[in-house]
Amino acid sequence: MAETLVLGEEPLTLDRIVEVARRRTSVAIGKTARERIARARAVVDAIVEAGDGAPAVYGVNTGFGFLADVRISAAEIRALQRNLVRSHAAGVGPLLPTEVVRAMLLLRAQVLCVGASGVRPIVVDHLVELLNRGVHPQIPAQGSVGASGDLAPLAHLALVLIGEGEAEYRGEVSDGAEALRRAGLPPLELGAKEGLSLVNGTQLMTAIGGLALVDAEQAAQIADLAGALSLEAWTGTPRAFDPRIHALRPHPGQAASARNLARLLQGSPIVESHRDCGKVQDPYSLRCMPQVHGATRDALAYARRVLEIEAGAATDNPLVFPDTNELISGGNFHGQPVALALDFAAIAVAELANISERRIEQLLNPHLSTGLPPFLIQSSGLNSGYMMAQVTAAALVSENKILAHPASVDSIPSSAGREDHVSMGVHAADKLRRIVENVRNALAIELLCAAQGIDLRAPLLPAPALAAVHHTIRQRVPRLESDRPIHRDIATVRELVDDGSLLAAAREQIPIE
Repeated sequence: MAETLVLGEEPLTLDRIVEVARRRTSVAIGKTARERIARARAVVDAIVEAGDGAPAVYGVNTGFGFLADVRISAAEIRALQRNLVRSHAAGVGPLLPTEVVRAMLLLRAQVLCVGASGVRPIVVDHLVELLNRGVHPQIPAQGSVGASGDLAPLAHLALVLIGEGEAEYRGEVSDGAEALRRAGLPPLELGAKEGLSLVNGTQLMTAIGGLALVDAEQAAQIADLAGALSLEAWTGTPRAFDPRIHALRPHPGQAASARNLARLLQGSPIVESHRDCGKVQDPYSLRCMPQVHGATRDALAYARRVLEIEAGAATDNPLVFPDTNELISGGNFHGQPVALALDFAAIAVAELANISERRIEQLLNPHLSTGLPPFLIQSSGLNSGYMMAQVTAAALVSENKILAHPASVDSIPSSAGREDHVSMGVHAADKLRRIVENVRNALAIELLCAAQGIDLRAPLLPAPALAAVHHTIRQRVPRLESDRPIHRDIATVRELVDDGSLLAAAREQIPIE
């Protein structure tokens, strides 16, 4: 487990979010962050102390959304915040996975640590303690339109802080009050502006999108492994990965993918066996891997930059400026920057499956492959081999084409027209997550087929790094000699993709970027 993440002392990168969300790294609040929180709170406290004589400040002594012009008396300020959390907890659908909930808790704490929200330090302490003690609010996945941020999901998160809603603790789900009691935490009574500061923001879309993006980045590396193994099985040439070619079109992702492919294929006996075969060019799905895989890498790098900016941003409203004792209403909760980036990432990562499925076809189709039996099986006809594996990959690719339609071009007004343009950022994040799942399955199918192709090239061997990848697969999945149900084989290779075994095997031989 990595060392404790101290909020306010270091940038909140996607990798640190993954550590907290998936590996349960502990979290603490830094001294400077605590000081910023206290300074901003003093501004809110001054408004509260002024009572009914204070000017109207949105969300402190007024209603919300369309009701922003309704003045709330000083005696009702605490009830206002409690009612906000209760009324906005209107989510439906399946519950979010624990890793997403943990990422939301972390991101919400980080927002408050910026010191522009006006909450008391105890509010952030409670969020951090939910993480460290493993109290996970049960949050329905549906209900956000992505402006005023992810209101409904964040309200379900906040319910548990006040001892309501439901939470999971040590594998058991109970009401929020009981989960807090078992974890040794008291319920929190919300003060002025604190309910609003807990529900305003983009933390759900950033949580889902950030975790999916990290998985997509790994998928881009796996795509290079799968593509190189397919090229060996197809008896393609590595000439297209010559660094001189890519220096003339210096996209960073293209260059990185080309370096990976060249290293993976270095020292290949299979390549040497057909060096003078007379073929001039390979199909695009093999020859253009650096250009396609690399474009995906560059798009994901852009999305990472956006999400890491968002992770460290203040997305509350109104924002507190202690230097001038002001609270200013704005729109930092609007999810458009995140939604656009996640839509772009979804389109980009879908391409990894598009080109992978074409490489599968190149291996299986006897009219396209070079000396391989139909569908990679001896006695084809009696045996169908990997025929249906390509069909499954095609199904995944077609589903991705539907999912890749951008969510951010949609909008629907809410709150009686006050919130008249929204981002649909959670929809963009969820589509990305689903596409990444499909891509990883498609790549698992390609790896399975390519490994069979390598077997059929025996006694020739692939390059050392790819031989290690092939060996890792064969330790878990035997060569296909005659038909058997292959869904288990696909699932097993998918496990090797997810747990990093295949990348680790290659990295024992060469660096992988």
